[in-house]
Amino acid sequence: MKGNFKYHNPTKLYFGDAALDHLSEELSQLGERVLLNYGTGSVKRSGLYDEVVDILRGNGLTIIENPGVMSNPTLAKLDEGILLARENKVDWILSLGGGSVCDYSKAVAASVGFDGDYWRHFWLEGNQPAAEQKILPVGCILTMAGTGSEMNGGAVITDAAHNYKLGHVFDSRLMPRFSILNPRYTMTVPLEQMKAGIYDIMNHIFEQYFSGEDDNTSDYIAEGLMRGLIAASRAAVRDPQDYEARSNIMWTATWALNTLIKCGKSQDWMVHQIGHSIGAWTHAPHGYTLAAVSMAYYRRAMQFGRAKFERFAKNVWGVDTAEAGLEALKAWMIEIGLPLTISELGATEAMIDNIVSTTNIFPAGYMDLTPKDVREILRESL
Repeated sequence: MKGNFKYHNPTKLYFGDAALDHLSEELSQLGERVLLNYGTGSVKRSGLYDEVVDILRGNGLTIIENPGVMSNPTLAKLDEGILLARENKVDWILSLGGGSVCDYSKAVAASVGFDGDYWRHFWLEGNQPAAEQKILPVGCILTMAGTGSEMNGGAVITDAAHNYKLGHVFDSRLMPRFSILNPRYTMTVPLEQMKAGIYDIMNHIFEQYFSGEDDNTSDYIAEGLMRGLIAASRAAVRDPQDYEARSNIMWTATWALNTLIKCGKSQDWMVHQIGHSIGAWTHAPHGYTLAAVSMAYYRRAMQFGRAKFERFAKNVWGVDTAEAGLEALKAWMIEIGLPLTISELGATEAMIDNIVSTTNIFPAGYMDLTPKDVREILRESL
């Protein structure tokens, strides 16, 4: 490994079908007033909301509820949560839901103590909270596998008024203090959301894997995660109630984006940047937006990083050439039911200029893109 890096991950995980039993252990350390963020109703239908509220009230906590956190949480909803947290002087935040709720909770936690335009300061300008700024602790009870938000500092927010979706990776102060991961909670997620989450996991691994030329331990770990995810995804699509498959998907999601496999890597997050912009204009599920541009993107990247794509072909798919590796990836995507084009998500030729205009372009693993390149990738993905 040739890269220099620092590694620190403070999140405590409780994993398994008895994970919620540990919630009470964490409550005494976090304060009496909790902001409970959750989604649009699934946690109530499943009964999980009642279980969690009973635990919180049984430990004497005051609950300030903030329901209705949507997929792709909006800036308007962030404003609402910050106001609620400030007015009620909450001590900490509990996220109950999928990765979007966890992202949102970290966004509130980072912004509530900032006196100014938090959207501009954190998301548009990419700043970290000052050392002296108040940051609220966050706990997470996860109900969907995909984002890895349960063990990282990422927070993606959408400015719906301007069709602008933007992620910011906060430092380790914003990583959840604890996360509760029970694979059974993910079994209530609709099949299409499960599939979208699976590809989100895979693409998180890709974005860190497809960079660099050195012999890097992080890449060996990434290959193992990919192989495990492929096997588990096939089992879960055959039987969405397969606990072992769902548990392996959930655990892989966490390790795909908890900062471990980025160590020593230059990384390439452009599929995510293009996918975010597609999602802002089409409101398609995040994992689907990534899948829909991946073939066009990675065919282009292969021209500049052929050695890594050949390694991917051999070590992940057991085939001999870089081209065969991408064909194997495509076949797996078709097998589990992922979209391969952005037109399947509602994108049209007329939208392409708008999608390009709201795509953040960063240095990539094997190639640096221009707006012209992004436009070509989108057109190839129609």
